[in-house]
Amino acid sequence: MQRRDFLGVLGGVAAWPLVARAQQRETVRRIGVLLNRAAGDPEAADSVGAFVQGMGELGWRIGGNLRIEYRYSAGNPELFRKYASELVALAPEVILAASTLSVAALQQLSRSIPIVFTLVSDPVGAGIVDSLARPGGNATGFMLAEYSVSGKWLELLKQVAPGLKRVAVLRHSGNPAGIAQFGAIQAVAASLGLAVSPIDVQDAGEIERAVAVFARSANGGMVVTGSATATIHRELIITLAARHKLPAVYTDRFAVASG
Repeated sequence: MQRRDFLGVLGGVAAWPLVARAQQRETVRRIGVLLNRAAGDPEAADSVGAFVQGMGELGWRIGGNLRIEYRYSAGNPELFRKYASELVALAPEVILAASTLSVAALQQLSRSIPIVFTLVSDPVGAGIVDSLARPGGNATGFMLAEYSVSGKWLELLKQVAPGLKRVAVLRHSGNPAGIAQFGAIQAVAASLGLAVSPIDVQDAGEIERAVAVFARSANGGMVVTGSATATIHRELIITLAARHKLPAVYTDRFAVASG
């Protein structure tokens, strides 16, 4: 699907309320939403609230002419696949997907249902779209950042703590974005005189053990790359950084706001 065709789909979505009002009975449209956060996460609640508000401003009424099906994967690859299957089975008009893993799980099941994505770092590299100018396929959306930004996080950390020699990079090894972010960090590490090592963030116990082991040696710091699991475990990661006195750089505002 070309970008202009996809915009035509979205334009049609925006026009549904006008068409529906001309009918005796309104047609209820269905949107699927696959999120990479846990259901109780305040950041997820804020995002959902903004989405519902925006749809309301376009004339869509939850329980009236619109039904939204939410699924929360909590960054779990198995839940991504499970909930993607559930949403595709519902045959919604469009699916909003947050994160690379969300889109990948959906595209494995359907190449026809339109997908609008957010929080995807490299849609071309991940195989989600053919190119930024001409996405093709059934997906388009918003790119989060280029991977080269990951190297800037390391540079910032070195500026904050000039005495650093070692940096633990917290990343999700099951997410292509996590691997690519670590690669970008590795590419600049030598020029900064830093040795970097990865810590997987799939499991809270694993994070705690790995950070404790890393902190046994001096002159260490952390870079927390972007992933759903890092977001879910952010309170633990922040606590560990403070406990072990590790200067750290985070990818998101809410991590800094949390301490």
